[in-house]
Amino acid sequence: MKPQLKLIAALCMLSATGLALAQAEDKHQWLEDVTGEKALNWVKDQNKVTRSKLDTDAGFNKLKADLQVVLDSKDRIPGIRKMGNAVYNYWMDAEHQRGVWRKTSLEEYKKAQPKWEVVLDVDALAKAENENWVFKNSVCREPVYDRCLIELSRGGADAVVTREFDLASKSFVKDGFSLPEAKVNLDWVNKDTLFVATDFGAGTLTDSGYARVVKEWKRGTELSAAKTLFEGEKTDMAVGANSSDHKGVHRELVSRQITFYTSEEYLKEGDKLTKLDLPAKSNINFFGKQAIITPREAWNVGGKTYESGSVLAIDFDAFMKGNREFTVLFAPSDTTSYTGAAITKNYFLLQSLDNVKSSLKEWKFDNGKWTARTVALPTLGAVGVSSMDAEKSDDYLLSYSDYLTPSVYMLAHAGNDKRELLKSAPSFFDASAYATVQKFATSKDGTKVPYFVVSRKDVKYDSNNPTLLYGYGGFQISLTPSYSGGLGKSWLEKGGVYVVANIRGGGEFGPRWHQLALKENRQRAYDDFAAVAEDLIASKITSPKHLGAMGGSNGGLLAGVALTQRPDLFNAVVSQVPLLDMRRFNQLLAGASWMGEYGNPDVPAEWDYISKYSPYQNVKAEVKYPNVLFITSTRDDRVHPGHARKMAAKMMEQGHKNVWYYENTEGGHGGAANNAQRADMSAITYTFLWNMLKRDNELFQVSAK
Repeated sequence: MKPQLKLIAALCMLSATGLALAQAEDKHQWLEDVTGEKALNWVKDQNKVTRSKLDTDAGFNKLKADLQVVLDSKDRIPGIRKMGNAVYNYWMDAEHQRGVWRKTSLEEYKKAQPKWEVVLDVDALAKAENENWVFKNSVCREPVYDRCLIELSRGGADAVVTREFDLASKSFVKDGFSLPEAKVNLDWVNKDTLFVATDFGAGTLTDSGYARVVKEWKRGTELSAAKTLFEGEKTDMAVGANSSDHKGVHRELVSRQITFYTSEEYLKEGDKLTKLDLPAKSNINFFGKQAIITPREAWNVGGKTYESGSVLAIDFDAFMKGNREFTVLFAPSDTTSYTGAAITKNYFLLQSLDNVKSSLKEWKFDNGKWTARTVALPTLGAVGVSSMDAEKSDDYLLSYSDYLTPSVYMLAHAGNDKRELLKSAPSFFDASAYATVQKFATSKDGTKVPYFVVSRKDVKYDSNNPTLLYGYGGFQISLTPSYSGGLGKSWLEKGGVYVVANIRGGGEFGPRWHQLALKENRQRAYDDFAAVAEDLIASKITSPKHLGAMGGSNGGLLAGVALTQRPDLFNAVVSQVPLLDMRRFNQLLAGASWMGEYGNPDVPAEWDYISKYSPYQNVKAEVKYPNVLFITSTRDDRVHPGHARKMAAKMMEQGHKNVWYYENTEGGHGGAANNAQRADMSAITYTFLWNMLKRDNELFQVSAK
């Protein structure tokens, strides 16, 4: 063997040995047994300790009650979806803890106190069947809206039980379509046919736990007799199929999701599947005869290069015949990004961000050409757009809010800026004393990172303000300004400063901003977060003694890295439903589907960079860490609760006394299954943060050892 090959072989052996050691040394792996008696007894003990710290805390009990009032307020805006001649809403409050699915007419909805007709009472259903049902989704047949597939989850998990529901009789269909508990992808082909991707038995799931096989299922036949349309690979993320109808044009697509970001699309025509000539990183939707393509990578085609993050339109039949002359509906810049779209009968409503501030443009296709109009928006905050009836009208629902402006719900009409106010959300705190400003921090590599600061207008820059820094930084998800009555009650009213960091890994500046922090470049997201923290300290709005960090899911990983990499910057950290053990994340529940984001820890070269930030592997006994709260859910079947359990247990074993832990027994990845649980978990979180970060917080400091 040549010397350089011997060296490479030796390095590989060392890396493999390191991987094996990392596996063998995990003394807390028993906590991954989600419902095991030993693991649940540990959870109960930790929950009891946390409760003992809070139940006699007058501030906690008052905050919990205040948050319950906010969450159960009957003055909240009931979001609606128009189906047929009615508008539907799912509603939860103190009397309906699991919720009711209800309907009314649009004219009735416009009234201050509309009369609702209950379609499905989930509290009553759960009681009758002795199940802890959580309503997850309804897949209704368009455009007739006669039948729906109702997805019910036990305790809020992603896996659901599916049953066919008749909207006219408001009852489940006897001997109708029904599927046992599984993670599913479903759509209607016609009244008697479904596209079904589910757990069909041994060998039909991917490594990520999603369906590997999609079938066409006919009414009155056994699921086992359904016709297979497509089979993906075990290493794929998932497969599925869906139908699209707009302006009288019907299309059917079969999708193969290879990784979180790469896919293949097939046009289904009868029994024939034709693979579409699209970039692996792209999406396709339809607007009448037009195809709308959104590449997330540079696309060199037809003698032109279309930028990553563009929105392109073309006649779909011409595209299938080889035409590649696209109309560019959106081209990104250094500060702008496409965030989503909705369609009405005649308009394509394109949403974008400019420096994390919302913009909306209406595109109309008429006489073979696209024309555009910029829509006047009342705020630079978060804007929501959804069609009222894409087959029959150009009406759409327009909602908006920002950190200090409660949500407003309006009926808009494409083609002009005339709107009708439908509902306004109440103010849960007096926002007149506060202001929101956008600032920029400079990250380690010189990149400018935007962040929003919400504080009192008369805030003193004396380094003593309790400040909460929130972030996410992953999966091309953007954090835009939106109102939260709970945040106002639990943080702002007390004098706290709230900060949101738009770090790399998110989608605030499109695919480019996201891809700058993928895999081996993940550390950039953590450097960005630290840079914002340092900027807050340098500006004297706060200091490490009064600065906290918080994030959930991928943001929970961000919080875990902030804890272990920069304990000098924070005095409190909250890691919610987090990933933390990045050595085993791909082996736990849906974790394998996120290797496109983080890399594969089973590949030595990739574990080399993952291992440098993985919180579970980098927490040390000799380091003094900030006070930390890990909070998760037993019923989270997306991000395994073992991450939070093991991290807390390891830190406790190392002798750290400032570790808090709480695990809700329901809730799924959202952490809570009803408003009472949401109020409770939010009160735990914000009481912990306030006690640790308030101006006289010396009383709550606990040594790390």
